[in-house]
Amino acid sequence: MTRPLTIEDLYRFEIPGDPALSPDGERVAYTLTTQDADNDRVIRSIWEVRGGGGPARRLTHGPADTAPRWSPDGSRLAFLREGQLHLLSADGGEAVALTTSARCPAGAGTPVWSPDGARIAFAAPETYRAKSAPVVIDALGWKADGVGLIGSLRTQLFVVEVASGEVVQVTEGDRHVGPPSWSPDGTRLAYPAQTGPDAAVLGPSAAHVVGVGEHVSEARRVGPADGLAGPVSWFPDGSALLVVGRTSFGVGHSELLRQPLDGSAPVSLSAALDRNVMGGGPGYPGALPQFHGDAIVFCARDRGATRLYRVDAAGISASPLPVGTGVSGCSVVTKAGRAAVVVSDASRFAEIVLLDLDAWTSGGPGLPSAGPRPARLTDHMARSLPGVALHPVTEREFTLADGTVVHTMITRAADTAPGGPLLVDVHGGPHNAWAPHSDPVHLYHQELASQGWTILTPNVRASDGYGEAFYTAALGAWGETDEQDVLEPVAALVAEGLVDPARIALTGYSYGGYLTCWLSARSDLFAAVVPGGVLVDLKSMAGTSEEGHLIAGHEIGDPARMAELSPLSHADAVRAPTLILHGGADDTCPVGQAEQWFHALRTRDVPARLVVYPGSSHLFLLDGRPSHREDYSRRLVAWVTTHTNR
Repeated sequence: MTRPLTIEDLYRFEIPGDPALSPDGERVAYTLTTQDADNDRVIRSIWEVRGGGGPARRLTHGPADTAPRWSPDGSRLAFLREGQLHLLSADGGEAVALTTSARCPAGAGTPVWSPDGARIAFAAPETYRAKSAPVVIDALGWKADGVGLIGSLRTQLFVVEVASGEVVQVTEGDRHVGPPSWSPDGTRLAYPAQTGPDAAVLGPSAAHVVGVGEHVSEARRVGPADGLAGPVSWFPDGSALLVVGRTSFGVGHSELLRQPLDGSAPVSLSAALDRNVMGGGPGYPGALPQFHGDAIVFCARDRGATRLYRVDAAGISASPLPVGTGVSGCSVVTKAGRAAVVVSDASRFAEIVLLDLDAWTSGGPGLPSAGPRPARLTDHMARSLPGVALHPVTEREFTLADGTVVHTMITRAADTAPGGPLLVDVHGGPHNAWAPHSDPVHLYHQELASQGWTILTPNVRASDGYGEAFYTAALGAWGETDEQDVLEPVAALVAEGLVDPARIALTGYSYGGYLTCWLSARSDLFAAVVPGGVLVDLKSMAGTSEEGHLIAGHEIGDPARMAELSPLSHADAVRAPTLILHGGADDTCPVGQAEQWFHALRTRDVPARLVVYPGSSHLFLLDGRPSHREDYSRRLVAWVTTHTNR
């Protein structure tokens, strides 16, 4: 017997991620995320599973153990425990602290072993600031979501000697730097660093190289100063860098770039693919590009799903590796010819599979590679939620009146009768996307499907996975360009008799919250709306959000257009009962945006309620307090159910 997923199942979730394949390709260490209901917190611990099969076993007990990384000889694991580096023998035992608050007062970062295993590099804040200390601000980039006010605090590179624990700061200055990568000979570190006039969180950046032999040399920039550099690594022969980024700063796809060390122009290895290369990050699944022999294994998004690709080092032939449509982590070991990959599918949120890369052959440009099916190593979904079956997600395309094709996902129980209620859910970004499978974040989808609802999740214009022209289609025209991408598919479902036109609700988070507010002022179609993590006043957003300058300078630009495209300018037209859900410590879409919208609606006698989650960041639906995530889903379900019942 099976049963549907419920909201309270949140507390049983076991979600694996961040895999690290041992040098011999036989063991996979990974982070397992679980929930602690008693203390209302997320627990992260390090687990291991053998490549030859067998049950996974727990190596550490958390509560905040992350980022496992094998030493080059496979004898030890380095990992982060509550912000400090620890070492654990591959044979087990107690972990030993490598860094402490005395040497790294602001904590360490994800460990990167030197090729000889003698040193570990990491990126971390250079100093510690007491929470009660005054924050002095002289430049942009004074706040970061999930951290709060940072003032002049900057992230720098450090190297720690494994034998002695001595920590050396490698970089300095008024610029944030990103995670490092060791050169094959162990004498240099490559890393991304900001290049703009202000240390803005999202500003121009470039690849840099610094010598870390007997003495630390002066860092030098090797990429274009007006570009965008994300994760950086080395070609195996040390001749060039492999960079996920763009040659010019702005809105558009990230590419896989070969950056010569002499600073000459980078060469795109992924341009022919016309897909966004995904280096990985919260809410934007992917993985760092890695070499397998002369080929590069990397992630890119296609039709909303993050997929694994392989391309030769000349960028001539990129082909997908059919391991699944929801890749959120990958670790390649060239000598072993294997990759450990975290994938999601229609029946599981995330599990670890082992891929035999040596046995796969390229199918040619754009064609799938051929080889044996990957072996699934973990089964955390079945272990933590026995008998639970997810409602199916089907894909459907709608051709709009202007010829645009909108790809959508529809979630509904197999026995749902036609003519029932509909929830439309708009994703954030706006350059994110819905994948063709369920996820552990939007639990209200499964809950409502069990109650006879249909859930429509459209990948509106500006979504990722449909080419750069689609990705940039809404620049300067938020809401105006993509509103029909919601309204016309809904009209089609109504015309088909699949849903009841009097029982349609609308929700969305972040940019989806923006479009929810926009549409509630532009259409009387919706009986209830639930915007979350909203932005409604683009002008004030430009000066208060960590991403404000990106919206003002690149997404919209013209100040007059920012006013026109702000839902707040059209609040007089809103009639639908509105539930606003927002994190109290959100620095991406500051809570003042939600307060403005609530005030505008209540002073116009629109039924409205504002719920603020104290201490929760913009990304709290991903990894915030379990009680807040549960409450979010429960309130959404109650609101749309109450206001669509007849």
